Order: sequence, then structure tokens, then C-alpha cells
Amino acid sequence: MSKKCELTGTTVMYGNNVSHANNKTRRRFLPNLQKKRIWDEENKKFVTMKITARALKTVTKKGLQTMLREAARKQA
Repeated sequence: MSKKCELTGTTVMYGNNVSHANNKTRRRFLPNLQKKRIWDEENKKFVTMKITARALKTVTKKGLQTMLREAARKQA
């Protein structure tokens, strides 16, 4: 399973661990993914999605259908 948000497309980011001696080693910043059941008001059913905590807050504010429309618009 990929570490990618289904709504926003947020994926793993890469960077460096920097020690006190200024040695740099590669590391990964993982997105805060949560597997959630979200109620789809339009279709009157639950949808299970793997989304970030930030996207979950936005879904709570805007609604699932609005977020899905915005995600489709970004991919097109």
C-alpha cells in the first residue's frame, strides 16, 4: 500500500537528519495517514478512505463531495 492521501495526493517527503557534528543522513517524512469511514451524503453510504489528518479536517469543514470535485479538477 502506498503512503499517499486519496484526496489531496500528499506523499512521502525526503530530507536530512543533521547531527550535532553536521553529518547529514537521508530520512523520510511520512504523511499522517488515517483510515476513516466518511459518510457520503449524496450517495447515502459510508466510504472508507485513507486520508491525511489535515484532509480530514478539511472534509469536516467543506464536505466530502466538494473535496472530491476539487481533487478531480486538480488531476484533470
